[in-house]
Amino acid sequence: MPTISTFCQVDRSDRLYKAIQEKDSLLFDIGFNTCNIEMLQNLISQEFTFFHDQSGITRSKDAFIKSVQNGLCKLPYKPIRILNQSSSTIYPLNSNHTIYGAIQNGEHSFYALEGNNQKYLTSTAKFTHVWIVENGVWKLRSVLSFNHKDVDKKNKSNGLFTDNEVTNNWLKQKNIPAIGIGFIDRGQIVQSSVFGELEKGQPAPLNTIWNVASMTKPITAVITLTLANQGLWNLDEPIYKYYTDPDVANDPMSKLLTTRMVLSHQSGFPNWRGNSSEGKLKFEFAPGTKYQYSGEGYEYLRKALEIKFHKSLEQLAQELIFNPLEMNNTQLVWSKSMENKPFAKWHNSEYELYETDKYYNANAADNLLTTVEDYSKFMLYILRGAGVSDSLQKDMIADQVRVSSFKHFGLGWWVDEKINANDDFALVLAGDDIGVHCIAFILPNSEEGLLIFTNSDNGTDAYMEIINQYLENDAEGIIRAEMNK
Repeated sequence: MPTISTFCQVDRSDRLYKAIQEKDSLLFDIGFNTCNIEMLQNLISQEFTFFHDQSGITRSKDAFIKSVQNGLCKLPYKPIRILNQSSSTIYPLNSNHTIYGAIQNGEHSFYALEGNNQKYLTSTAKFTHVWIVENGVWKLRSVLSFNHKDVDKKNKSNGLFTDNEVTNNWLKQKNIPAIGIGFIDRGQIVQSSVFGELEKGQPAPLNTIWNVASMTKPITAVITLTLANQGLWNLDEPIYKYYTDPDVANDPMSKLLTTRMVLSHQSGFPNWRGNSSEGKLKFEFAPGTKYQYSGEGYEYLRKALEIKFHKSLEQLAQELIFNPLEMNNTQLVWSKSMENKPFAKWHNSEYELYETDKYYNANAADNLLTTVEDYSKFMLYILRGAGVSDSLQKDMIADQVRVSSFKHFGLGWWVDEKINANDDFALVLAGDDIGVHCIAFILPNSEEGLLIFTNSDNGTDAYMEIINQYLENDAEGIIRAEMNK
């Protein structure tokens, strides 16, 4: 019986995979995204051929380079290509047990960066690249670009939330300095935009950093669910086995408190101990018996996690969420680097500045610093199941405790129920503080998500129009649930 040799897809840790991924990054992150013709010249073979399912065949390197110079480089916006990392596969090409090339398959998305404050998804496509070793150097020999799908910009005829001038005038009418909008449609981030000012006279760019208040809590929830998925944390194990706050050490109810109760706001704690006359933490009812929103519960959980894993919450967040999702502009604490970054300063209802509080210690319930793009990535991660098992995904959205006749609380977020005729639901993430109002909706069944950041006490005045424009048929049900908290 003859021996059949097969050469399979290489592992992501393989040297070949890393080499091709490095070339891909040079080709697109530098060559394509910055219109660097010299980089393209260096990477592309003289025997290059390009097959495109819409524009036909380009039969030479020179013709391709000219098409880039006369097309891509002259667009009225900056095109940006982003690789779907999970789609990338590499297959070796061998001759006499020597690798002479590689086939790279994948999917990528193309965005338009307009000015310095808006980014829109324009299309998606699949590709096959053939890389060949020529005189010891990797060169791109051929490209198959196919299955292109154009994405229409979500645009009203009056330009609201797409046109800078129109949207900035709308913000002035609302007396809101700045607003950030992220929109997910059909499981893709299709819009990331920031309009308005960081403070009077300072335009807010796309990479504006926002303090999103209690939208920190879902980060803590996903950290905890990830650890539970890895078998390292038990949602129903009493937390006292790792930590007990001195204020409740003598209260037998401290032995009842579990992570599930904390994540669903059934801890029995007030929102903050500082709001009481004694300034001490205490149980206001038995844990697990009813709903009461509590930042203290999340902080209690943070201390237990840090004790067990000998890591700060910031470290756990970086390892489990921020780094894997490439949330490169997100952190739980104020650092020196923040001093040089554009920050959406807080404003009262009269457009006057509040003092910026800078927090140097992580809080599990508050003060996350992030961007529209980064938090949209996090929302997309939740939409796709947050990397946890099916059973944990069901727990995430299950009715852990009733909040109202229209909503319940899951593990880390509210769930608006029966928002449309199909009885679909929406996960709701929200943050409110002085000079800060933020909200996000994740609709798993339609694969949509909407993110709204504001830096004003007037921020909630912006919600209605944005929800109606982006969520359309589901807007009425969501607004009903939100108005009947």
